[in-house]
Amino acid sequence: MSYSNPILPRQEQLTPFVEQMIARVESVMIGKRDAIMKTFLAMMCGGHVLIEDVPGVGKTMLVRAVAQSIGGSFQRIQFTPDVLPSDITGVSVYNPATLQFEYRPGPLMANVVLADEINRTSPRTQSALLEAMEERRVTVDGVTRRLPEPFVLMATQNPQDFEGTYRLPEAQLDRFLLRIKLGFPEPMEEVELLNRMQQLHPIDALRPLVMAEDIVRMQREVRAVHVDEAIKHYLVLIAQSTRAHADLALGVSPRASLMWMRAAQAHAYMHGRAYVVPDDVKQIAVDVLAHRLALVPQARMMGVHCEELLIQLIRGVPVPMFKSDAGARRA
Repeated sequence: MSYSNPILPRQEQLTPFVEQMIARVESVMIGKRDAIMKTFLAMMCGGHVLIEDVPGVGKTMLVRAVAQSIGGSFQRIQFTPDVLPSDITGVSVYNPATLQFEYRPGPLMANVVLADEINRTSPRTQSALLEAMEERRVTVDGVTRRLPEPFVLMATQNPQDFEGTYRLPEAQLDRFLLRIKLGFPEPMEEVELLNRMQQLHPIDALRPLVMAEDIVRMQREVRAVHVDEAIKHYLVLIAQSTRAHADLALGVSPRASLMWMRAAQAHAYMHGRAYVVPDDVKQIAVDVLAHRLALVPQARMMGVHCEELLIQLIRGVPVPMFKSDAGARRA
């Protein structure tokens, strides 16, 4: 089911560099511009992405293409029910030559990590990701090790009613900045997909456009984007309205408010502004907040959807008036 964006008052242009990044991935992913843009948005503010959809629509390929456009390290974890926590965090192995235990890094020690079909593994293994996602570190045998910078986890998830899937716990869902869905391509897009892949997969020719240190620099610049006090109060009012709504058993957390502000800063940055406007907040609200909400049983039986409910709440909160005192647009 698709949901219309609550506001589309104006269409600002992305900065030329961001357009380049999106175009690079679009050479592989056809007709998924919005998903590509939001994936880069998450990367620019250091957030993790949950991609949820049916098998075969390009979830894994999107992550591979984004990772390959960045000159950093990439690891893929194919989750199955028998994957153990040590399989992803790493393990200490005894070395007879040195008579000591040596740490063998797991796949989490990479700049971009693809957690493929994350909800096919056990809750025990999923819980091993929490420290990495929140604190950018892993603890093995009592020793804590920092993850490389940048570190972004991009997880794919099949719908929960598919056979062999586990429901992700609320604590883990709350650590994903965005949840996006790809959907099926349009007929002409699917024909173009067949044409491009008839001889050679286009991802084989994909080359990096930026390096890992460039992403770290952009993350610092995103944090410097100005957020007016009125915008912060606007965020909090909407967050509080989810916590008091009769149809919601679980509203958004303070962590979600912080991530929402970071995403709004990244949205402004990608559009060449050094300050956040209300449109930045509203444009990414559904992607940032909807997966964190939990409906009461009565609302689920009535067919209420978190996305629609969230849009109604946003429309009910007055848009603040503020003075943007930040600098001019970026080149």
